[in-house]
Amino acid sequence: MRRVVLDPGVLVSALITPTGTPAKLLEQARGGELELIVSPLLLAELEGVLQREKFRRYADLGVVSDYLDLLRRGAIVATDPKGPPPLRSADPDDDYLLTLAHGHNATLVSGDKHLLDLPGGAPICSPADLLAA
Repeated sequence: MRRVVLDPGVLVSALITPTGTPAKLLEQARGGELELIVSPLLLAELEGVLQREKFRRYADLGVVSDYLDLLRRGAIVATDPKGPPPLRSADPDDDYLLTLAHGHNATLVSGDKHLLDLPGGAPICSPADLLAA
């Protein structure tokens, strides 16, 4: 089974666009086709983003809480990654995602160009590329 780390942006998209590609990946994880890896840091970042006022038109705070609970129950909740990432991204705040994916032999799924364009052959792909695979 393929292990994946869906970055917080992908998880936001899955919530606000339930028929989109990120939501389909989350359905695959819930259906056992993918093994989703999260960490407390990833969940905290996601929660912080989804609690912003601009997301209230997509999901109230109760829906956000339920969504986070669903992720906690349906994913492997790994400890927060320690140590340096296998690669450094242009955004140091994303380095923990690289370390998390690397430490769990998982593919990092992101829509962030600075992650997708990293050299070195790290397993990073877009949601659409993963869905097509």
